[in-house]
Amino acid sequence: MTPMEQGLGKARVLVEALPYIQKFAGKTVVIKYGGHAMIDPVLKESVIMDVLLLHSVGIRPVVVHGGGPEINAMLKKVGIESQFVRGLRVTDAQTMEIAQMVLLGKLNTEMVSLLNRFGGKGVGLSGKDAQLLIATKKPMQMANSQGQMEDVDLGCVGEIQSVTPDILNTLLGHGYIPVISPVASGENGETYNVNADTVAGKIAEALKADKLLLLTDVSGILRDVTDPDSLISTISRGEVDQLTAEGILTGGMLPKVECAVSALEGGVGSVHILDGRLSHAILLELFTDGGIGTMFKGI
Repeated sequence: MTPMEQGLGKARVLVEALPYIQKFAGKTVVIKYGGHAMIDPVLKESVIMDVLLLHSVGIRPVVVHGGGPEINAMLKKVGIESQFVRGLRVTDAQTMEIAQMVLLGKLNTEMVSLLNRFGGKGVGLSGKDAQLLIATKKPMQMANSQGQMEDVDLGCVGEIQSVTPDILNTLLGHGYIPVISPVASGENGETYNVNADTVAGKIAEALKADKLLLLTDVSGILRDVTDPDSLISTISRGEVDQLTAEGILTGGMLPKVECAVSALEGGVGSVHILDGRLSHAILLELFTDGGIGTMFKGI
């Protein structure tokens, strides 16, 4: 390929992206960043550059990050076995302390530093800052071997009761990129670990975001988890109930789907589950004709 042909290829990409850039300029996009994209240095830089490009063309990105793999690794180092119920981490006091250390002390500061190193204006927050997130202990019930429902104690796992987005609106209005750890305050000063997908969804609702992007370690929702070609490109509310009943939506996908449904009902324009293992997944979804992943239709 000649230099001229390469240049024309790049020009076509820019032309294809132009109507999407015009459409989303000035809009708020909430991005849940997690999974393998937080571990692989190449993918991490790809996400950072995508966020900076969105910001540079007039879109208002807000990043909510998880940290499951890193928390698992730290828990393993100290001899604590990770336990999950319906995709949620059981969080006792010691696990909560380690989760805070990893989320706030390591991952949040790393991402803010990367954004700033590449010319962005990242600001690190947790849900405890400026009363951004107020939560209560999340209730949970599961069927026992006799089919009877029993309470399950998730420990310091929180359920969001309110979001006060004033600090986010102030930062966005001054050109900053908020980067949020999924830790919330209780009404009496307790600290709660909240699922990052849920946090991203509730913040997207509070900001009336145009889009919510959930980066994960799968290509989207698969009708058959063993068949990558069974990707469901779009999904409606009725199909969510049906797929759950069929056992297709299980484990860590459940909080994402619940988050998507809640966000749409709360006024978010659209929700997309994307493969964060794919370089520049955010740009491919927002700025190309084809898009990727699974999009949740409005309800």
